[in-house]
Amino acid sequence: MTRTAGRTPKAEGAVTETGTSATEADSDTKKADPRESSLFVGSTEKTFQILHAFDGPHRQMPLSEIAKAANLDRSAAQRLVYTLEVLGYLRRVHGTRNYALTPKLLQFSYNYLRANELIEKAFPYLLDISRSVGETTNLQELDGAEIVFVARFPGKHLVNIEFMVGSRLPAYYTASGTAILSRLSEEEREDILARTDLRPLTPFTVCDPDRLRARVREAGEKGYALLVNETVMGDISVGAAITDEHGRAVAGLSISVPATRWTPEQVEQELARHVQVAAASISVHKFGSYSR
Repeated sequence: MTRTAGRTPKAEGAVTETGTSATEADSDTKKADPRESSLFVGSTEKTFQILHAFDGPHRQMPLSEIAKAANLDRSAAQRLVYTLEVLGYLRRVHGTRNYALTPKLLQFSYNYLRANELIEKAFPYLLDISRSVGETTNLQELDGAEIVFVARFPGKHLVNIEFMVGSRLPAYYTASGTAILSRLSEEEREDILARTDLRPLTPFTVCDPDRLRARVREAGEKGYALLVNETVMGDISVGAAITDEHGRAVAGLSISVPATRWTPEQVEQELARHVQVAAASISVHKFGSYSR
């Protein structure tokens, strides 16, 4: 095991100033679970489990399926579903026993987008690229091990409409995510890699950890990432990271084009500079003190 220079490792069983052994203290730190705090409200967590039950492919479900997807017993699920229905976040589908989400949930999305300064600053750059090159541009933020689409401007020749604002993808499988990862510390990248579900989304998805690490390093050297057929067949994406004044990635910008009209070589020659310039401009515009 590699030890940090300049620090003397504590002997196993050594007693700390509080009278607790170092081994016990380290063990307690590792085992600490925020959910065990008296401040944590378990019923609130269960409420969100109900709402997240609809994350899957089913747009509407009966109570039994909601309980199963939320990993709750039927009684608890029934009370929570009833409460959410009364509050207007779930509705009973007419003529069935199914429940579905309601538009009221969109209020939270609207509030987030309205309060997000990054989206406001990036808007004109995304729109300009979309209009000038005629292709789809995206703004994505890192959330855990995934990137989330927070803005999307369709091009003139939109082919796939599978992704919309709110869609999520593994960061390591996307151009913008790879670019974002290239501007994080190695420790952070490894943590995200460990939390990534390394199952392929297409026959061409790179799932080998070493190849993913190498791709991130290459993106850091080039200033952009280029991926082909990784999340959707026939899709070529090029992305760059938007950074703060410390050079740390806060978001990613990408252009997605169909392989029917573009080749990876053309994308690299003609579109990579667009995402680099726009990402750098947004970084400077949002974070005035940032400089390369």
